[in-house]
Amino acid sequence: MAVGLGPLPTLHPVPGFELGIASAGIKRPGRKDVVVMRCAEGSTVAGVFTLNAFCAAPVILAKQRVQGTVRYLLTNTGNANAGTGEPGMQAAIRSCASLARLAGVDQDSILPFSTGVIGEPLPVEKIETALPAALSDLSEDHWAEAATGIMTTDTLPKGASRQFEHDGVMVTVTGISKGAGMIRPNMATMLGYIATDAKVAQHVLQDLLRDAANKSFNRITIDGDTSTNDCCMLVATGRSGLPEITEASGELFAKLKQAVFKVSMEVAQSIVRDGEGATKFVTVQVNGGKNHQECLDVGYAVAHSPLIKTALFASDPNWGRILAAAGRAGVPELDVSKIDVYLGDVCIASQGGRFSGYTEEQGAAVMAKEEIEIRIELGRGSCSETIWTTDLSHEYVRINAEYRT
Repeated sequence: MAVGLGPLPTLHPVPGFELGIASAGIKRPGRKDVVVMRCAEGSTVAGVFTLNAFCAAPVILAKQRVQGTVRYLLTNTGNANAGTGEPGMQAAIRSCASLARLAGVDQDSILPFSTGVIGEPLPVEKIETALPAALSDLSEDHWAEAATGIMTTDTLPKGASRQFEHDGVMVTVTGISKGAGMIRPNMATMLGYIATDAKVAQHVLQDLLRDAANKSFNRITIDGDTSTNDCCMLVATGRSGLPEITEASGELFAKLKQAVFKVSMEVAQSIVRDGEGATKFVTVQVNGGKNHQECLDVGYAVAHSPLIKTALFASDPNWGRILAAAGRAGVPELDVSKIDVYLGDVCIASQGGRFSGYTEEQGAAVMAKEEIEIRIELGRGSCSETIWTTDLSHEYVRINAEYRT
């Protein structure tokens, strides 16, 4: 049911970054559900993580280790290892230790990631059994396979890739992500992995990822639920041979930033397009705010409203629901007489009420489309923000009602 999401584009290999996939049968026998990623020696790694207080054991461990030397990323699907207390932490440590022994590296150089059902013990033995096969499968060309391996309720794999030339050298940025439900990232997405062969100092890489996430992964929402397992990683292998980027300035940094932002945006929007039960891809654009936060407050009030989301599913231009959501967003001293609201290019409300030239037929024509823009002009300042979301369908309820059955 993915909206405007087709087959994976060409995902260019990133020199110094390899991916291997194997089957542990965590949730379903034969499913490829363990992914190992190997970073070349000397790589720098940055990460952004969920702010959910009940963050999963692998998130805690990855946050502790990301500032050090990182050689491997270990992902399993089918089990989130969240809400599992100290046994969950020991399970995450054990899975990393097992990979470390097989790979001949320090276990602190391995970052674990898990996604799936919350509250169930991690089946470490199954993961350990799959590790040799995942290691033997390592290849720089396995981005597409890994994109499939990290899926849970996703219907399609998600990935994007960009290349640019600098001083006669081709630089690559490639990324994959997974997620379709429990999506309102707070610092990241469900799971995302981006790699480049540029050489980047860790502090520059961390700031770059944070900025990219804030304009992409942190601007999407499907159901308003921030996961316990949200993580997004950015790896720089340094294998391009270009000089190290040590400051957030200069031509090479500007080119890399643009490529990372584009890849982040594409894979983040792919999550929305593949939202559980989604039939609409919705852009909520809020302009004219005094500050960015009030634009976000209005945008999320609209994007999270069950009344608006169900109207979107029904293709019903019930514009009063949009006004009600904007009005309850908590913006101080909001002057509704200055607000204009649009569905696509159609003005539906102005000066506190229905726009005089609006007709129901105009609104219905916009709402019948698969891709819809809701634009709100606050008339208070110069700040703008954009959020991407979905409608709310019968299928979303079915998927989540039957998630554990």
